[in-house]
Formats: sequence, structure tokens, C-alpha cells
Amino acid sequence: MIQDEDLDLLLNELNHRYGYDFSNYARASLKRRVNRLLSLDKFVSFAELLFKVKNEPHYLAHVVEQLTVNVTEMFRDPTLFKTLREQVLPILATHPLIRIWHAGCSTGEEVYSLAILLEEANLLHKSLLYATDLNPTVIENVKKGLFPIGAVKQYTENYIQAGGKKDFSSYYLAQYEWAKFHERLSTNMIVATHNLVSDRSFNEFQLILCRNVLIYFDKNLQDKALTLFDNSLETLGFLVLGSKENLRFSTIAPSYAQLENKEKIWRKMR
Repeated sequence: MIQDEDLDLLLNELNHRYGYDFSNYARASLKRRVNRLLSLDKFVSFAELLFKVKNEPHYLAHVVEQLTVNVTEMFRDPTLFKTLREQVLPILATHPLIRIWHAGCSTGEEVYSLAILLEEANLLHKSLLYATDLNPTVIENVKKGLFPIGAVKQYTENYIQAGGKKDFSSYYLAQYEWAKFHERLSTNMIVATHNLVSDRSFNEFQLILCRNVLIYFDKNLQDKALTLFDNSLETLGFLVLGSKENLRFSTIAPSYAQLENKEKIWRKMR
């Protein structure tokens, strides 16, 4: 098991040498992920890992990929997506241009989920979907629209529970072990790396989704990220968080009202 002082050494190296600041991430989660990295790459000691980080810059992407959490699926928490379909999209439809930010988008399953909702509401043509993540490796997949074919059965069930009426297979082509989603869904996607710890707001949005990212931050970093979202969200815009995340004790909470059905969707009132 990695020791606290070793974890500090690694985090300092990643920050000072490469600008990745993990210092306010939940330490228990970071320890688990570093231990997994040590095992995965068969390091005999922590010193070997630290040496490789210091001396092999190309290894950085692999380290960042292992330290960030990339667990996602299409239409995860279907009732939330059903609420987006029924209560949020009709309001967004009144805008001439809809700007949406998926922060911490991972490999893009939820970005494509929302693109499907927008297409079914005839809104995709006037929407811009900004998909960002700290990890440069995972976001390479977003524009490709490639997801494991073995996961499509679960995605289809989620889609139906989220109010989907079409044949879900009409959105992708099966290519051996992959499902390739149609390019029309990604035409209006803008993909980029973005660090919630250090980067600033880059636009004004009507809808921001950041699901199951904040649970890996400590309280100070959560407030910093939420303030960033607040600065990036139009008045009367919507903020969507993960199932275990909440605004209740945050600094921005007084400006937001949660939807009445208690899904993790808040509207910015002032």
C-alpha cells in the first residue's frame, strides 16, 4: 500500500512538472488508484513509478488515465434523462442557440445520450455540445462514437426507461466488437481537455452536466468547481449532477432551486 508521503511526492511531481493538480482529490480514492497503477504496470516499488513519471513524459497520459475515474454508460440513471426530456428540453427549445457543457465527460456515453434526446426533440441542429475532460486519452473517443457492443443491451434498456420510443439500433452500426454511433450525433460536438481545478470558464451555457466527478473532490475543490459552473451558467439555466452529489451545503446553493421530482437537476434562479 502506498504511504501518504509517497502519494505527496507523486502529486507534487505531477503538479510542478506537468501542471496536473490532484492535491484536492479525495485521498482514499487516489491511494486506491495509485496502488492499482503499481500493480497494473508491475512496479516492484513506488520509487520505480516516480522515476518513470519524472523521466518519461509520454507515460503521463497513462498515469492521468489511471488517476481519473472513467466509469460511465449511456442514459445512466434513466429517470434523470427522462426528466431532461420532459421538463428541461422544452424550456431549452425556446432559445435560438442551445449551448451545453458536459464537464468530466469521460469517453462520451452521456454526451451521445443527450445528443439522441436533442435529435428526438428536433433540437440537435441548433445545439452546441461542449465535451471536456481532464484526461486527453479518453476524450479522443468522443468524436469517434465507438462504444463496446457488449454494453449496448444495457444502453438500450436505459434508453427505453428514459422515454425512448425509437429502435435504439437505428442510432448505431455494429462493427465486430464495437457499436459505431452515427456521425450526425457528433456534428455539433466540440471536444477539448479542461481541468476543473485550474482552468476558467470559457462560455455561457443553458445546461451544464457534471455527473459523478465531484464525489472524488474534497469540499474546497467541490466549491471551486461549482463556482466555475455558476459563473458559466445563464440565469434560469440548469445544472445536472450525479446521483450521489448535491448542492445543499455548497456556496452557490442559495441561488438554485432543485426540480420538484428531486432528480439531481437544479435551476439557477438568480
